[in-house]
Amino acid sequence: MPHRAGRHFLQIPGPTNVPDRVLRAMDRPTIDHRGPDFQVLAREVLAGIRPIFGTSGPVIIYPASGTGAWEAALVNTLSPGDKVLMAETGQFAALWKRLAERLGLQPEFLPGDWRHGADAGAIQARLAEDREHTIKAVCVVHNETSTGAVTRVPLIRAAIDGAGHPALLMVDTISSLGSIPFQMDDWGVDVTIAGSQKGLMLPPGLSFNAVGERALAASRTARLPRAYWAWEDMLKSNADGWFPFTPATNLLYGLREAIAMLQEEGMEQVFARHARHGDATRRAVQAWGLEVLCVDPAEYSNALTAVMLPSGHDADRVRALILDRFDLSLGTGLGKLAGRVFRIGHLGDFNDLSLIATLGGVEMGLGLAGVPIRREGVRTAMERLSEPATAADRMAIRAA
Repeated sequence: MPHRAGRHFLQIPGPTNVPDRVLRAMDRPTIDHRGPDFQVLAREVLAGIRPIFGTSGPVIIYPASGTGAWEAALVNTLSPGDKVLMAETGQFAALWKRLAERLGLQPEFLPGDWRHGADAGAIQARLAEDREHTIKAVCVVHNETSTGAVTRVPLIRAAIDGAGHPALLMVDTISSLGSIPFQMDDWGVDVTIAGSQKGLMLPPGLSFNAVGERALAASRTARLPRAYWAWEDMLKSNADGWFPFTPATNLLYGLREAIAMLQEEGMEQVFARHARHGDATRRAVQAWGLEVLCVDPAEYSNALTAVMLPSGHDADRVRALILDRFDLSLGTGLGKLAGRVFRIGHLGDFNDLSLIATLGGVEMGLGLAGVPIRREGVRTAMERLSEPATAADRMAIRAA
């Protein structure tokens, strides 16, 4: 293929752009993972990642995708035939449910319209009915990557407590960690699932389980088979700075650098930056005369925006045209949203000019595809980004 000048704009909601600092950190010889230099590296990342999750407890790092972290969370805490309450918030919630079924669990799926986060009221009502406490875990996706809708995790914790139910709370933060506020300990989360390729600004290849005390206790009696995913083996080795199997050494170098970058910027500033970009993107979509898929402003995602196209227009055709003309990749519609929605990722190592360039490519592409829009989106976003950080940005961070 002929060379294309300039950089490719990767604006899918993950994997995200990998910063040069992280690329340089990984560009070094692989070291002995049983030697003293690796022990120093492992101890640094295992300690440094905890504040990103908002936890003082252990964070287990696997060489895997986020799907592996889903499985690890379930097999370490549950037994064959256990009931699990899940909320249908989008494609990734549906995939997690399917994985639970394959493991021999009995997931109950609270229906949703793919335009909202999980319904805390419905969760509390179902748990209140479960007087025998047969439901062993509640599993929710914090930021549903397929829809751009956020589940308000503190409300889910309050629902479980309000029902007086002992179920574990498991939260998928794969597309929210490092982009949207999340406080595992303060919010009463028992297991947090995450991946490396989104807010942590790394390539795919690392996944995470942050583990609370109640989950650790459950793991001692859980009977689902586990070998590679066993927390016990990982925690025993991690205590001395080792892994029970060959770790992804160079990705751990990158993770150490990514943690340093987040610390240097400061997590509150990271969240404020994402809040500005999310708000500017949604204003642009509305200025075009299009519809944001998520319908509740209290659940808007600051990591991505899913955009609905008018009837008769194929979102995948629009995406293909934008890629061909402007070398800009947008997220596809997943599952039941295929062809109806495209997704703009605005998370990770991302600044104001990157967003304006992205929105410019989208606005031009929509016009070329014949989608009826008002060509005011980029201008509207520029006006928003020209403003200093607003009280609304700060309130969004503190209220999350």
